[in-house]
Amino acid sequence: MTRSRQLGLSCLFLAMVISGGAAAQTSRSHSAQHRATASSDPQLIDLAGYKQAVSKYRGKPLLVSFWATWCEPCQDEFPVIVELAKQYEPRGLSVMGVSLDNDADMHLVRRFLAQTRPGFPNYRQKPGIDVDAFYQGVNPDWTGTMPETIFYQRDGRIAGALAGAQSRDTLEKAIRFILAGSASRPSGH
Repeated sequence: MTRSRQLGLSCLFLAMVISGGAAAQTSRSHSAQHRATASSDPQLIDLAGYKQAVSKYRGKPLLVSFWATWCEPCQDEFPVIVELAKQYEPRGLSVMGVSLDNDADMHLVRRFLAQTRPGFPNYRQKPGIDVDAFYQGVNPDWTGTMPETIFYQRDGRIAGALAGAQSRDTLEKAIRFILAGSASRPSGH
């Protein structure tokens, strides 16, 4: 997919989210088999590991939250994502998190996960990898702004991304948008 095409899809996604043009669609309940425990450390992943983790959700709408304990907006947004994950899981939403914290901050990561108690898996970016290459490999439009929330369509393609802290209303509109399946590519492309 060309960069201009991705940008166009991201703009369409953002416009739909802001306008509230998508209706929620009820789908079968998502299995809780991948729930993370508050006491486990997030599994380390590089770009290939990230892509493999995302591929496990193919066929389901997916929200991926990139966060870090040193990111104040992430500290505010992540608990909202945890609440929304619980609310929308019965409708078919899958959620995963990716921490961008360093090894030295693991005590903070453990505490943060224990406090927020996400019911979804969380991973951590492997230390020592090229972060710019990681960002670009995850989403070519991502410049490293945190938090980053990426929404995937059922077919595994990115429906859109929201950079920086978002309101609950904006996140919820984006979730309803991907649940409705309205982010499909226009025909003929």
